[in-house]
Amino acid sequence: MGGVCLRGAAALAVLLCLGVAAATERPSAPKAVDAATPDSACLECHGIKGFAAPVGETGDTAKRSLHVDATLLRQSVHGKEKCVSCHSYIDRIPHKRAASLQEGAAAANAPAISSLPPRGRTGGGESNKVEEVFFDRPHPSLPPQGEGAGTGGTELKAAVSLSARETGRVDCVGCHEKLPQKAGELETQEAMAQTMAGLPAAPPPLPKVRSEAGHYLDSIHARPNKQDPAHPNAACGDCHGTHDVFPMAAREAETYRLSSPQTCGACHEKALKDYTNSAHGAKLKREGKLDSAVCSDCHSAHKVAAVKEDPAKLALTENCGGCHEKELKSYRDTYHGQVTRLGYAHTAKCADCHGPHNILPSKNPAAPTHPDNRLKTCSAECHKTATAGFVSFQPHGNTHDFERFPAMWIASKFMIGLLVAVFLAFWTHSALWFRREWLDRKSGAVHVRLDAGGEPLARQPHIRRFTWPWRLAHLVLALAVMTLVLTGTSVLYADSFWAPTVMRLLGGPKVAAVIHRIAASTFGLIFFGHIAVILHKVLVKEKGRFAWFGPDSLLPRWKDWDDLAGMVRWFFGKGPRPVFDRWTYWEKFDYWAPFWGMFIIGCSGLMLWFPVFFARFLPGWMFNVATIVHGEEAFLAAVFLFTVHFFNSHFRPEKFPVDAIMFTGSQTLEEFRHERPVEYQRLVEQGRLENYLVGAPSAKMARYSRILGLALIAIGLVLLVLVLEGFVQSLFG
Repeated sequence: MGGVCLRGAAALAVLLCLGVAAATERPSAPKAVDAATPDSACLECHGIKGFAAPVGETGDTAKRSLHVDATLLRQSVHGKEKCVSCHSYIDRIPHKRAASLQEGAAAANAPAISSLPPRGRTGGGESNKVEEVFFDRPHPSLPPQGEGAGTGGTELKAAVSLSARETGRVDCVGCHEKLPQKAGELETQEAMAQTMAGLPAAPPPLPKVRSEAGHYLDSIHARPNKQDPAHPNAACGDCHGTHDVFPMAAREAETYRLSSPQTCGACHEKALKDYTNSAHGAKLKREGKLDSAVCSDCHSAHKVAAVKEDPAKLALTENCGGCHEKELKSYRDTYHGQVTRLGYAHTAKCADCHGPHNILPSKNPAAPTHPDNRLKTCSAECHKTATAGFVSFQPHGNTHDFERFPAMWIASKFMIGLLVAVFLAFWTHSALWFRREWLDRKSGAVHVRLDAGGEPLARQPHIRRFTWPWRLAHLVLALAVMTLVLTGTSVLYADSFWAPTVMRLLGGPKVAAVIHRIAASTFGLIFFGHIAVILHKVLVKEKGRFAWFGPDSLLPRWKDWDDLAGMVRWFFGKGPRPVFDRWTYWEKFDYWAPFWGMFIIGCSGLMLWFPVFFARFLPGWMFNVATIVHGEEAFLAAVFLFTVHFFNSHFRPEKFPVDAIMFTGSQTLEEFRHERPVEYQRLVEQGRLENYLVGAPSAKMARYSRILGLALIAIGLVLLVLVLEGFVQSLFG
């Protein structure tokens, strides 16, 4: 027993001596860290599972995990990189105390690592698990969230241009802006960018990869957090993780897409909850379908903008079309979609009707687009006085599906047939007329506008054709029509390259709509005012004396058909040119065409101007039809005016380049006798010719009339080019 005690005492004495020696021994000197430091030196500590450090001053506070899984790191896209390549701010092992790092960071005007909150992929520090924060931090002096949109990127780039050693942080952006050029490393970087964005495996070109860093700097994630301006709203590691970022070709990369909603939901909890219960979330989580939309499909991976800002609203709408192509196309055919296509966000967009995250199929009774809920959805913000008929409008109706949208299909096909018939007939007529007059002009057979010496017949006796009220009405009508064409087709062909620029010059869609309605009202006043004047003349002033089918009437009569047949024979050299009375058949067509146009465009325009009122007694599908015929008839009217009407009045060889009769009101007697021999002969026989003879317009009047006519023609031709370009682009674009 005594021997045992002695042996124990001896052992205890030895241990005490060793302990005293160890306590008095000086610790080994810190090891310097440089670019040659191997990873094994770091993993001696960070490779130990459970390795962590307290966040607070004492060890009983929450722990910040410092463990790095070496296996995962080697399999990641950064597997070939050394630890010090990213953590270049570490200059010794053991590392400096937090205070030393903080002083170094403060000198660079950047937050120190030890001062960073417990952020990470768990989100906002709400979890007890605290992961290592090792990613970019923007300059704390940058504008807070919501300010300096679009300009913060420059300042952020300046801030992150400091080296990691200066700022005490990992410089993800700086590295991704200077990608290596070696083929092997390039493939790794490209695959990593694809993985981050949740895109297909095909690697993007180098400029796209480089641009991701710039996109991040311009995004709302890179802006300083409102509650903590020293930190961004979300940094690289918050979304991509730290040491386990896998290349796109790796099997583990599939988890990025499946888990991206949870990754984003760490900060956006309500959005995650709504998304999980949505059609998109159900497909992804319950069925595992990777083609279902996730956060990055709608908000993009790096160009994430504040959803309250117009650019983000417009981008989200376009992104919906990445999956729902047919729906986006039909949406763009509505006024809502046309305005958004022009770059304005005040009309309804996808999320306004379907919801931003809790999107459900329209057949679901809980969906805001369900028939039982549409009235509530439409009247909540936009159409507060909407009716049941109003919400039966088909926002995604199209002209290709007869079974679902028969009225739209019939209206579209009818308007296409009308367009083809009108243009085929009148363009053929104009082409044949041009050919015949050109041949006559070359042969010198007819050239009544010049005298024998080749001088204009300006000093010849003139005959009055139009009084000043009619000339003024024609001018106002022409200006109103051109204004309608400009403002209307800028919306109708919103996809064209010129429409957004024109809309900005007009002051935006709201201002353009006001201008359009003023021009439409002006057109209507001129139109109905003219009818009132005509009826007063016929029914009051010349009651009982007016011949409804006489030479002064614009009503069609058999002579017009005879003149048309005679013109066709003349076109082909089979007969003489017909002799015309006061009104020719093409002038009568020009006169009566606006009656058809006024009925179609006017009625449909009123329906679209006051939809809530008309929806009280009209079904919703009529508004779909009104939208179709309003645009198609407007196209027909514009192209007809600026081609056929311009040719008949100004562009045929006998009149080119301008006939100023609608501005001067008169033409030479010789020209009148040549163009309308029947009327001339009748006035001579009745002794009334003298009543219409007037003096030639002054040189100043003739010059200004010609300038005005040429200016209107030039404007019309510019509008024609814009309309045709928009039409072609809408067909093939």
